[in-house]
Amino acid sequence: MEIKEKKRLAVTVDKRHIVSIGERLYAESVELLRELVNNAYDADATEVRVEVGPEKIVVSDNGTGMDLAGLEQYFIIGSNEKVVHSRSSRFGRVRIGQFGIGKFASLAAASRFELITRHKDFGARVVFDKKAWEEAKDEWHLPCEIFASDPQDPQEGDGTTVILSELSKSFHVEDVERKLLESVPLKAPDFAVYLNGRRLYPRSLVGRRIPILEGTKYGLVTGEIVITPKSAADFKDLGIEVKVKAVTVKKDLFGMETWGKAVARVKGEIHADFLPITSDRSSFIVDSDEYQEFLKVMEKVVVVIGRALGKEADLSEQRKSSRAVNDALQRIHKALARNPDLSPFGPVDYGEPGEAGGSAVIGAKRKERQGAEVPPREALAGKEPEAPVAPKKKKRRHPLVKRVTPNAIVRRMRMGTESVSVCLDFFGPLGPECFSEGNVVYINRDHPLFQRESHKTAVQTMYIARLVTQEISLMKETRSPRVAFSRQSQLLKDAFAEE
Repeated sequence: MEIKEKKRLAVTVDKRHIVSIGERLYAESVELLRELVNNAYDADATEVRVEVGPEKIVVSDNGTGMDLAGLEQYFIIGSNEKVVHSRSSRFGRVRIGQFGIGKFASLAAASRFELITRHKDFGARVVFDKKAWEEAKDEWHLPCEIFASDPQDPQEGDGTTVILSELSKSFHVEDVERKLLESVPLKAPDFAVYLNGRRLYPRSLVGRRIPILEGTKYGLVTGEIVITPKSAADFKDLGIEVKVKAVTVKKDLFGMETWGKAVARVKGEIHADFLPITSDRSSFIVDSDEYQEFLKVMEKVVVVIGRALGKEADLSEQRKSSRAVNDALQRIHKALARNPDLSPFGPVDYGEPGEAGGSAVIGAKRKERQGAEVPPREALAGKEPEAPVAPKKKKRRHPLVKRVTPNAIVRRMRMGTESVSVCLDFFGPLGPECFSEGNVVYINRDHPLFQRESHKTAVQTMYIARLVTQEISLMKETRSPRVAFSRQSQLLKDAFAEE
């Protein structure tokens, strides 16, 4: 095909579309303030003050400010200045800003954007009025007033102030604080942010901390996961904060949403500065190779979190069962003291005045804390002399209890001249609910009834007391189970008499 003529076509953009793009980039108006504070961080500010009022918002900083060339650069749409110069000049901070569209997005919430800046001997004011900007049609310039420098003025100093006025949307201080807490680098050294005169501090989480440090071919994945106590579980603010350049891009559960209530205890933050983000900073480019590599790392992290939660649950269960055993034995000790004729080993002392049961329970607490293995069943039974009252009987042999597991809970209760040991251990769901050998009472923690009654400490205490009194009563009365169970009923009634 023959070419008749070659021409060049100008690419033009309607200014109303620039404002519209800025408006649509941010889901929440408070994100605009996040952008302004982060701009101050990029400018090496050590202090940023945000004042939120019903008619205007003022964000001022003591950063390096801008000269005329800097101002011209500031209003270039989509400038790559912060990409080329990725670190600040004074503190060497990794700059957060990237796209240069934030000031246009500000016109989504305010009709007037006023910027005042000072850098050394230069000072200027730029007014960005939405209505005037749109009415000027083809005119793309903004009014700029350059101040005369006054070296005698002590108020003059480097920094930038942005004033948003003629607000079209309302800003609640609580919403602004929430957004700034999660999306500005409050942990950075030499950087403080004040909101309406009050300094903001990063959130402090209490709980078990899991440090994260994983390498990828794109960069490091670092951070810290916190397993908070059950009392601090937060169901309104779920997820781990994923940060790029110290700013939270989004919160994610990484598949943990199927964990039920336990996921509310998982908090913390992950830093991956290599992740590509969308222009509004609300998400990641999920089909990028960097993000897929990041997901592989997070799969490993989730496994670590799951193990930590499992150990927490096991430890909590151990503590709860230990409390239940102690309480049950203290109650049984008091009941036996009131009914000496029901004790298979003679009268039981009340203990010291004012102490319920005195020193009735002698536990293996030190061994449990140190994780030491509980002594074998033969050793436990061997420490106790044979009962003089109960007739001798052939011991049953249970292969399952030749050696108890390391997580067994063992307690000993004095009864007159003798003592009875109680051992809570795992003997399988098909194993007996409880049994005794000599002076040792074994309770099966795998038994379905134990599992059912273990959810509440009070119910578990009653359950353990029932089994222990059952075995004690059978030690006292071996010929008539009916008589033994009648004695057990008396013991239980006195053990829980106050209730």
